[in-house]
Amino acid sequence: MNPHTHFLQLARYNVWATRRLLDAVTQVPEADYRRDVGLFFKSIHGTLNHLLVGEHFLWFSRFAKGASPTVALDSEVEPDRERLAQALKGGAANWLPLIESWPAERFDGVLSYTTMRGQPATLPFAATLAHVFNHGTHHRGQITAALTALGRSCPELDLVYCLQEEARA
Repeated sequence: MNPHTHFLQLARYNVWATRRLLDAVTQVPEADYRRDVGLFFKSIHGTLNHLLVGEHFLWFSRFAKGASPTVALDSEVEPDRERLAQALKGGAANWLPLIESWPAERFDGVLSYTTMRGQPATLPFAATLAHVFNHGTHHRGQITAALTALGRSCPELDLVYCLQEEARA
């Protein structure tokens, strides 16, 4: 599989899984949504904010603009629940045209950026992009575990379900 096909597939999955998760989260009462349920970023809200910070403020800026903003990984960048959901959905969709714009040889290169500690870093481009999508999957999994612990239903987010849905469409 060529890199465009692979990473566009991961970006489509990211959009699909983000939307499905956020649809399930809308059913969670405010107190449970903001309650410390033992996640690394405490609450569902805290974990969603972390996804916005990591995936969109940091990594998207690094890949799209060559910028390395400084923002704490546990920042509450969007306190409003609905605006946070919209920012996550829009941010996930932004990866598709970005990935499409890259020439194939870009995936064989490196990504140079500045870490949160101000240190220069250079990593393999494709592997680092894979990290972005893997990171989102990790934290969505944490949120589905929290939903289950709260007695809520949670969506099936496995990639194969996304692929099956795409195949039917």
